[in-house]
Amino acid sequence: MTGSKVDILVVEDEDGIRDGLCVVLAFHGYQPRGEADGEGGLREAMTARYSLILLDVMLPYINGFEICRRVRASHPEQPILMLTAKGSEADIVEGFKAGCDDYVTKPFSLQELLARVEALLRRSGRLVENVSRSFVFAGWRIDPSELLAEKQGRTIHLSRREVDLMGLFDKERGRIVSRRTLLREVWALEHAEKINTRTVDMHIAKLRKKIDGPGRSCIETVRGEGYRFVGSSS
Repeated sequence: MTGSKVDILVVEDEDGIRDGLCVVLAFHGYQPRGEADGEGGLREAMTARYSLILLDVMLPYINGFEICRRVRASHPEQPILMLTAKGSEADIVEGFKAGCDDYVTKPFSLQELLARVEALLRRSGRLVENVSRSFVFAGWRIDPSELLAEKQGRTIHLSRREVDLMGLFDKERGRIVSRRTLLREVWALEHAEKINTRTVDMHIAKLRKKIDGPGRSCIETVRGEGYRFVGSSS
């Protein structure tokens, strides 16, 4: 996962695929924006700068090959990953001739897509890991760069999401943080108010198991509102 701002433009006309990709990318720390047709995708790609463009081939109005050619001519360094149901060698060759950096054929696994996204971002120098300074949370010394927490000689491993959760709770110490705020700030999900998910609850439950001692949890559940960091647990 990445803790830095990495904007990804997803140009895909199938609503289910586009929305699903945006949710998955946001869940893994990226900041996606979706466009449903070639005209909107081209306009957005030409007027804003993105760390990566995920570009379907079969699009209304302007196809992905043409978009890729125009974007590459205007922004030579723009990373582009093409998505298509077409898997023939001729289509793959055309995609690379148009200027794409990589090519994934539908149906694809999310693991494969995420691996290719991360590899392309690293190759292009667009992926910068979060190297924030360490901080103390509930008696634990948190090292964001190493994803480690240390307390009284004990060390535990953390996920990037867990570090980001603790960072937000520490920032909002004593204040209620709603699930919607957590989805926006930690998961970078746009329109979080429209999303019904147990993801936040599951992540916090897992985090509690890692950092809480006996007694009351340092992260308090406020029924119907969200969560609040109440200080160190014993």
